[in-house]
Amino acid sequence: MHKDQGKTGGVKGYFPKRHLHVLGCTTLLCFSFGYIWSVSSGTSSKVSDTTSNHILEDLLQIELPRMIYTKPQILKPPRCDVLMMTPWFAPIVWEGTYNSEILNEQFRQRNVTVGLTVFAIKKYVVFLKTFLETAETYFMVGHRVNYYIFTDRPEEVPKVALKEGRNIVVLQVQNYPRWQEISMRRMEMLSYFSQQRFINEVSYLVCVDVDMKFNDQVGVEILSDLFGTLHPGFYAAERRSFSYERRPASQAYVPSDEGDFYYMASIFGGTVMEVYKLTKQCHEAIMVDKANGIEAIWQEESHLNKYFLYHKPTKILSPEYMWDDNLGRPEILKKRRFLAVRKNHAAIRNK
Repeated sequence: MHKDQGKTGGVKGYFPKRHLHVLGCTTLLCFSFGYIWSVSSGTSSKVSDTTSNHILEDLLQIELPRMIYTKPQILKPPRCDVLMMTPWFAPIVWEGTYNSEILNEQFRQRNVTVGLTVFAIKKYVVFLKTFLETAETYFMVGHRVNYYIFTDRPEEVPKVALKEGRNIVVLQVQNYPRWQEISMRRMEMLSYFSQQRFINEVSYLVCVDVDMKFNDQVGVEILSDLFGTLHPGFYAAERRSFSYERRPASQAYVPSDEGDFYYMASIFGGTVMEVYKLTKQCHEAIMVDKANGIEAIWQEESHLNKYFLYHKPTKILSPEYMWDDNLGRPEILKKRRFLAVRKNHAAIRNK
């Protein structure tokens, strides 16, 4: 038994001594308070005894959650085939590197609500039904969720059966002639609503593309102050191959000798405040470029990558969380959690 552990009645090692010290002091104060109150009010000592007994009974009824799971092994890492930690100590989330039961209990105790934002502009509204139905099956199961749907066609948002504690919020926005403009304006809308609304309604934001479907569990393991997702086409590439914006005139410019990873704009997020800071800075950079007649090579994704270079994410999601089956099924990919939906881009964009 650890030197700080002792006995509490007949239960051995249930409370550490430091907890007993606090418990003892609390109980003593409760007894003292009850005694002083009874004397000053002229009541009998029986009132003090009764009050103290009730307090002691309440304290003895406190139960801690009991969790049974395999002990972590310091000398046996769960995965040896992939990088699990960045040089700045941000975990990279892969199947087999976490225990979902432990994480779910931690986030339930914090009473967390998660916001999932998605843009369904023009014909992209056709993807909403599959997106929402698969999200109800796999996204943040057992936790409260607000689906924030940005659309120019609110009347076409489908009716989907939702579990308790989950809500759809339709936010009407305008569309733009070019899909690139729509893509870039996402940062502006997320920044505005994070400050005006989301900060009062949810603890975390997960920002995703609508032309996707959930294919496996995506839960609280992804949540952190600020998280990004490795691009499925570049996760194993060298820095020189990353599709960064390479023109120095652009606000999204990244020099050829810099860069950690190439991140996908299809799924990113964090706390509302961190998402607000990210989207605000990206939107401002996009507007500077626009004033100078420049559009970054991959629109808001280029600016996202520039931001993550100098504001390191506190957690990184592996390609499990953004995959395209056209890329095959590499051995390291144990799960395909969030998948691109097959589509005809020409038939959807700018329509």
